[in-house]
Amino acid sequence: MASYDKAFESYKKALTTAASVAASMMLVRSVVNEVVPPELLFSGFGYLRSRTTSDHTIVVEKKNDGFGNNHVFCAVKTYLATRMNTDIQQRLRVSSMDENDKMMVSMDDGDEMLDVYEGTEFKWCLVCKDNNSNDSLNGSQNESQFFELTFNKKHKDRALRSYLPFILATAKAIKAQERTLMIHMTEYGNWSPIDLHHPSTFDTLAMDHKLKQSIIDDLNRFMKRKDYYKKIGKAWKRGYLLYGPPGTGKSSLIAAMANHLRFDIYDLELTAVMSNSDLRRLLVGMDNRSILVIEDIDCTIELKQREEGEGHEESNSTEQNKGEGKVTLSGLLNFVDGLWSTSGEERIIVFTTNYKERLDPALLRPGRMDMHIHMGYCTPESFQILANNYHSIEYHHTYPEIEKLIKEVTVTPAEVAEVLMRNDDTDVVLHDLVEFLKSKMKDANEIKTEHKEANSQLDEKKDDKDNDKN
Repeated sequence: MASYDKAFESYKKALTTAASVAASMMLVRSVVNEVVPPELLFSGFGYLRSRTTSDHTIVVEKKNDGFGNNHVFCAVKTYLATRMNTDIQQRLRVSSMDENDKMMVSMDDGDEMLDVYEGTEFKWCLVCKDNNSNDSLNGSQNESQFFELTFNKKHKDRALRSYLPFILATAKAIKAQERTLMIHMTEYGNWSPIDLHHPSTFDTLAMDHKLKQSIIDDLNRFMKRKDYYKKIGKAWKRGYLLYGPPGTGKSSLIAAMANHLRFDIYDLELTAVMSNSDLRRLLVGMDNRSILVIEDIDCTIELKQREEGEGHEESNSTEQNKGEGKVTLSGLLNFVDGLWSTSGEERIIVFTTNYKERLDPALLRPGRMDMHIHMGYCTPESFQILANNYHSIEYHHTYPEIEKLIKEVTVTPAEVAEVLMRNDDTDVVLHDLVEFLKSKMKDANEIKTEHKEANSQLDEKKDDKDNDKN
């Protein structure tokens, strides 16, 4: 009985103590609510929590304060789509803009993904939150979507100053590679863009391998030298002159350059430009990361040398007035490497011509046309590339004969390609090519014979005249 009473007294004492503590806590809470602002109280709890956890979280919302898409969110989505392991992810989201657009596989709501950057682990989670409010305009539920990036708090500086900027740069490069290129043409004094779907690449280009590689190396070096151009005080641009007979692949090379660099093309028809001021307006309107193309520059417009006409007056004032409104060589050169050349950067300028000797030397010097590329006739190497492109073959028993004929006959890659497209049967089309080359050789020999006979007759007539004089 005594032990029972003792236990009861202990229990009673414990209840009394608990009631006293609860009352004290209620009093403290009441005082705190009256004296300490709620925001300070919550920040204190947040501080205590941050001191007790080793993780840090960055939130990347889809919308910027509810208005407009967040560029960082889009970049993260693009980047994670390339890092995703579809074998591990349990839920995937598949989307595309239209039926012709590339399909994108991304994370689904609530899914998590681990990424490793420079040895540091970063965990991503896509969160879709229902805010339980109705849109007054369309009655749809108001949802917020965001990425949560979680990592050890000691890597906070790396996340903000290195990892996130790396994601932005990577996403930009990915979009540049996947976007549809455009070709801009002059129309009513303005640029008119359309989609460029030219399939030419350096892999499919029928050209000598060493020359092709030198062009690729030159383009890649140009892309990496922004700081170098700035240091030496020159506009970040590079000029290429493509010259050679028609049908040697000049246009295909331009398309391959655009596909390699992911640059848009601006095809300038000089005959459609009325004056130097119109030319400047068009060229200033070009975007960066673009290729300006002026094809057949020797015959599209009459570009007089700057020295012509200086110190001489035209007798016909009408002709003088006609020339004042036309594009001049000085006007073109002023944009190629004059003060106007600094109006944009990361530009490629390409001139093409069938007759290099007809061009004004002022156009050809380094700094204007930095690299001169001769587009020649078909060679055995370029023939093999064409055969592989059109018929997916590495070798055929007709190759030795074809290559021997190509060395002796002047034939353009365009002519060879046209024959290779005539039939889907490889055996038939290659035998047709042999006959085509033999026919060209026969025609060439006949022309040589005719020229030889004509020259022989001229020599005989000349000898007769000399004999008559004597």
